Amino acid sequence: MKTIWTLCHYAEPPELGGMNRHHRFAKNLIMRGYQVRIFAASTIHNTKMNVVADGNLYQQQSYDGVPYVHIRTSSYEGNGKKRILNMLQFAWRVYKTGRMMEGQKPDVVLASSAHPFTWISGYFLARTYKARFIAETRDLWPESLVEMGACKRNGLPAKVLYGLESFIFRKADHLIFTMPGGLDYAKKKGVQAKKVSCINNGIDLEEFDRLAEQEVHENEFNGNSDKFRVIYTGSIGHAHAVHYLVQAAKVIQKKRYDNIQIDIYGEGMEKDALQEWACKEGVTNVCFKGRVDKKFIPGILLKSDLNIATGQDIQLYQYGLSMNKFFDYFASGKPTLSNVACKYDILEHYHAGITVKPGSPEALAEGILQFYHMEQEEYNHYCENARKAAVNFDFKNLTDELEKTFL
Repeated sequence: MKTIWTLCHYAEPPELGGMNRHHRFAKNLIMRGYQVRIFAASTIHNTKMNVVADGNLYQQQSYDGVPYVHIRTSSYEGNGKKRILNMLQFAWRVYKTGRMMEGQKPDVVLASSAHPFTWISGYFLARTYKARFIAETRDLWPESLVEMGACKRNGLPAKVLYGLESFIFRKADHLIFTMPGGLDYAKKKGVQAKKVSCINNGIDLEEFDRLAEQEVHENEFNGNSDKFRVIYTGSIGHAHAVHYLVQAAKVIQKKRYDNIQIDIYGEGMEKDALQEWACKEGVTNVCFKGRVDKKFIPGILLKSDLNIATGQDIQLYQYGLSMNKFFDYFASGKPTLSNVACKYDILEHYHAGITVKPGSPEALAEGILQFYHMEQEEYNHYCENARKAAVNFDFKNLTDELEKTFL
């Protein structure tokens, strides 16, 4: 059976973080007889963890039967120069490490972006070992950076990144996009459809259900389980636009809906500022829970009444969304409210939730109230559809699609 090397800077086993896409794929592939190895950075994103504390180039460790090679990279906070250094370190050192493992020749090298530097490492490793090269796009760099205003479309950094993207799109044997409209983007770049697969993120339903039953977070109810609970889980950064939810909480409070409680689980660069704003404005119906171990998320979501996904109103979402939180939300069997408008709306497709006008705290507040006042039969319909959607995105099914790209 084939040997698969997965290069993913931010890949994490469940016990270390929430970016588990390739861990789930690896588990399913190993069960099917493949030899799989994940190469990931030693730093765990949005934490202060660094699993390679000594001066070694890398450290090998197995998590739940999945072999990892943690590449030593320097720690960072935020999105400054230290994070860029971290990216470049990973790109060079993962290539260097891969060259040192000549006795474990891969048949397939799957290099997964968030940034394109990992693609370059994967391309050269695939050439070295005469392996099939698959480039996966989880974030459209630099397109997303341009849309977010982080760099100018005609600036030198963007031109370099677009150049890397174009090179990889030509050289890869196959391209995977996590967003459902990835084929549209690839066609604009001159890529033939037969070279492209769209494989969204997903959920391990068996594990989700087990954790929901076994793992209960000590602060799960915030002292009152009788309220209508609105829950957000995930990062709290600029791109995630959680401020719309906090502002919506104020709108709801002013309308005197005292039985609605909004809980926000996660960390990020904007968390402190949002907490300060809520305190200053006297918003008492929103609670920042901080980061919790991923194993507690299923149990937390099972006790929610409505799950929330927020984001910026940008043109980039014309290609659809691949937010990890959607699939946790679906698995919980509870509806999702989103303010991220996009062409490929997964909520509307599965009738598992509602998307409201982007960029409007008032629209988000009205969406919450719509579910709060909803008739039980209609609400149950959304819940049932959410769980059905989760089955479609179970990693057991997604792995079938991934296997096809190895041929």
